Amino acid sequence: MSNTELTEKLVAINRVAKVVKGGRRFGFAALVVVGDGRGKIGYGSGKAKEVPEAVRKATESAKGSMISVPLRDGRTLHHDVNGRFGAGKVILRSAPAGTGIIAGGPMRAVFETLGIQDVVAKSLGSSNPYNMIKATIEALKDSHSPRFIAAKRSKKISDITTRRDKEVKEDDGNGAE
Repeated sequence: MSNTELTEKLVAINRVAKVVKGGRRFGFAALVVVGDGRGKIGYGSGKAKEVPEAVRKATESAKGSMISVPLRDGRTLHHDVNGRFGAGKVILRSAPAGTGIIAGGPMRAVFETLGIQDVVAKSLGSSNPYNMIKATIEALKDSHSPRFIAAKRSKKISDITTRRDKEVKEDDGNGAE
């Protein structure tokens, strides 16, 4: 994977101060999300005295921590997932075509760089961008494709994906819960 096809988004910049004998020394902390738009995503943070150097460090860190996420039809998640990091909790739901990205702040940056076009996401608890991004990545790590689940259970993909439809049809005729 070459660096030219990666998109990077600056999520947050924070000015930090270190108090020393002569006063305050200012530095910058940057949070960056990097993705290829086809299911690979990584995040990183960097600190430096100048903003561009902090962003560069964060980008290098993000490129080193990339994970792969299976996408359905290259546009949404296969199933709903929850993620948690610290006090940040996120709920990610797959959505039909044309829904768009319904998510706030840092989560939107993750989905745009990942290549997801249709998703509904809700963040609960902490609104700290670091915790939100880490919780979103944790949720995406728990996302699996039907092919992966079928291989893990030694079954066919059709056994896994159609079973819920059969159960619903059987319950419809019964009338009792």
